[in-house]
Amino acid sequence: MERQGRGGAGYGATLVSKGQVHLREDRIATDERSGRRIRQVTSHPSIHHHPFFFVPAYDRAMKKLIFVSYRTGSPQIFFEDRASGNLVQATNRPDLADWSISPSPDGRYVYFTAGTGAFRVDLDTFAEEQLADFGAVEMREKGMVGAAMGTTALSASGRWWAVPVKAGSVSRFVLIDTEKKTSSVFLERDTIGHPQFCPDDEDLILYAGPLTDRVWLTDRSGKNNRRLYEREDKMQWVTHEVWVPGRRCVAFVDWPRGMRMIDIDRGVIYWVTRFPAWHASPDSVGRHFVCDTNFPDRGLHTIDIDDDDDVTPLCLSEATNEGAHWGAPFPYNDGPVGVEARQHTHPHPRYSPDNTRVLFTSDKSGHAQLYEVLLENGR
Repeated sequence: MERQGRGGAGYGATLVSKGQVHLREDRIATDERSGRRIRQVTSHPSIHHHPFFFVPAYDRAMKKLIFVSYRTGSPQIFFEDRASGNLVQATNRPDLADWSISPSPDGRYVYFTAGTGAFRVDLDTFAEEQLADFGAVEMREKGMVGAAMGTTALSASGRWWAVPVKAGSVSRFVLIDTEKKTSSVFLERDTIGHPQFCPDDEDLILYAGPLTDRVWLTDRSGKNNRRLYEREDKMQWVTHEVWVPGRRCVAFVDWPRGMRMIDIDRGVIYWVTRFPAWHASPDSVGRHFVCDTNFPDRGLHTIDIDDDDDVTPLCLSEATNEGAHWGAPFPYNDGPVGVEARQHTHPHPRYSPDNTRVLFTSDKSGHAQLYEVLLENGR
């Protein structure tokens, strides 16, 4: 592998080879509000972000931290080798859909879409393999939010990969068997966004339907597709749904009133907190959430899932949090609206697999960088 350090020739220039290594860029700081240690992982003056808030950024053994960097001039998959701290480029292509990335739990692959195909890259050899060709399709809806982001879902075993594909007036849900390397459409509907496999039952897939009717659940056959939650009124803003490990429950944000949770087997719905969480993701054991905040930005917080009064400030993010629509009433009742909400300006906090740290993105320096805040006892 070709090595390139911070002071080496060509630093900041376009990288021409996969496998190129940058010497570590991390630095340690202290959060001015909480006094917690924060590690800034990247420092190159370009956009960096981890996968979306419900997608793991680390492999289970925490040997690699997967992220996207624009330092080459276009989004590419990188990873931090956590043993050395060095940053390694894994792709070099012009058409990567940066929010589509799904790292495999064993740390071997990162799955992604590019152009109108589905691929994976081997993080040891950097060889790419195409698993599906979707043909002449749009792939994603227009815009910056929801289904337009193009997020995909990998099951807990790494066997199944679910990819929404926009094709004309319909969205096709494509299931890829990563072992047999086969693919098939198992569901079609008007819109499919933010798919997520249940961490405890990989026959179940949560996904977002239309913004006015958002929380849906299907099995891998597509024959048991059902609505999990129906809005109480036309101004209720339901968003940012996520599985809770170990509970067979789905949590969602009732913006800006707090968070609720649905028992998918009993249909019971109850409040988790009245704190105005924005993007909230659970730890690996389903005990706490970590969330960012907006309008106003109060920084990152942890929330005890079983104690709605136990909300603890974690650290400041100081991200710019683009999206003026979040400060207004629900805007989508009459259809999609154009918003300026570049996703790398949002923190999207996410626990590490061992619950010792929270990863987030912040553009407080003028460029979006990755940060880890170190925890004590999961808080």
